[in-house]
Amino acid sequence: MIHFLKKLAIFGFLSICDPIRRFMLKYELAYGVLFLSAMRGFREQVGRWKAWRAFENARRNCPAYADLLSKHPEAKVRLVGWTPDFSAIPAQDKPNYIKAYSLAQKCLGGKLPMRGAVIDESSGSTGKPNNWVRGREEREYVSRVLQIALHQMLGDRPLMFINAFALGPWATGMCVSMSVVDVCLLKSTGPEISKIINTLKDFGPQFRYVIAGYPPFLKMLADSKEVDWSQYEITAFYGGEAISENMRDYLGKAFRGGVFGDYGASDLEINIAAEHHFTIAVRKLIIENEAVRKRLNGRFGDAIPSVFQYNPMEYLVETNAEGELLITICRTSNVSPRIRYNIHDLGYVAQYEDVIAELKAAGVDVSTLPKPLANLPVMFMYGRSDFSVGYYGCKITPAEVESIIYGMPDLASRINAFAIVTQEDAGNNKRLFLCLELAEGGQTPDDAAALTARIFDRLAEVNQDYRESRRMVPAGYEPVLEFHAKQQGPFAANDIRVKCRYIQQR
Repeated sequence: MIHFLKKLAIFGFLSICDPIRRFMLKYELAYGVLFLSAMRGFREQVGRWKAWRAFENARRNCPAYADLLSKHPEAKVRLVGWTPDFSAIPAQDKPNYIKAYSLAQKCLGGKLPMRGAVIDESSGSTGKPNNWVRGREEREYVSRVLQIALHQMLGDRPLMFINAFALGPWATGMCVSMSVVDVCLLKSTGPEISKIINTLKDFGPQFRYVIAGYPPFLKMLADSKEVDWSQYEITAFYGGEAISENMRDYLGKAFRGGVFGDYGASDLEINIAAEHHFTIAVRKLIIENEAVRKRLNGRFGDAIPSVFQYNPMEYLVETNAEGELLITICRTSNVSPRIRYNIHDLGYVAQYEDVIAELKAAGVDVSTLPKPLANLPVMFMYGRSDFSVGYYGCKITPAEVESIIYGMPDLASRINAFAIVTQEDAGNNKRLFLCLELAEGGQTPDDAAALTARIFDRLAEVNQDYRESRRMVPAGYEPVLEFHAKQQGPFAANDIRVKCRYIQQR
């Protein structure tokens, strides 16, 4: 009975808050009140309450989710005081939910909304593309929050936004264009280098620009010699995959306004969490300061995470026993609910104040760090739990390889992309190939043998497991560095409109 009365009080309170939040969202100054330091506890608790309401709404009104829960009779939200506990609720993921039910079954009411909704699809970089449906209210919310974030990051000066994400049916490109068109001058070029270069030349350096796209495309754009980048004030926003700090520094030579990413997924939505100067500074400390790395990484050892902040009123982020992030979208307006969704990204979250305390304990003068936009929770994301290559007992990740390559500017300027390729021969011997795609007209360098030694020696420095396992590799089976002409070999099927296939098999 007490549980029921508390639930009634909480859901009643949220019903009163809903129109107030919608009103505040229209006015940036009013919305900013929710992000004052004194509101931290309120944000956290309201977010958990909203996640509970989103769970109940999905349980009652979404056929697919009701069926998933029917297989878990113990799936109930329990209250610890006034705080909901979601630990008994099963996670959703692609195998048990996205692929197990039709698109309509995953919608509230068990049918597709025939007005005001948009269907887009993921890139299919990990297999067959999936369709996603997004209703009017959720799109309007995501758009407004992205607009506010853009203003907070870049200020009031006029802005030309060049959207270089893939357009058409793909999720990110369409969402970005629809979100920013009301607050800046927009040109949606898609990933077309010539169109972007012509735009920069036509409109000139008097404009301030944002260019948004996938990191490999931004790299190819930054390599263009047709633009004097020093004359332009350009900020780059990237999505779809993480980048190394060496890659950020490389891109920063062209994009002097900074290079910032956000965390999102077609399975969920864009802009769940975002980078800014504070989170980038924390990430650099993790890379450079062993004491910081030990204090903040915990179970993740020497791995280098992407670091973001997020709004806990809109997203409940948890970590399961395997170290994977579980994300609940805390809104009942989403046509296709996501409750404890597991995209299989490794990571954890910490309160801003706890991160600052750990930095101080590691001897960092936190007064020198950039100030965050608000004291929001910090997300540490270490990449996909299955996104690595096994090689003689060690795991090698694309993030490690990218950091090495872009830490060698003489090499980075000559290539477009890379892939880690594995092969087993007739005797079941594992082979590892690091394949590099040469830029247009590029030639295999004369010092390929020396480059091979430099790259794999550097890998041994940053990956202690590889440092040990390389001793076990039989003679003649050492890792190989390969150069391929543009769109040849493992890059033949690459499509710049979608994410790169960094891990492949022969």
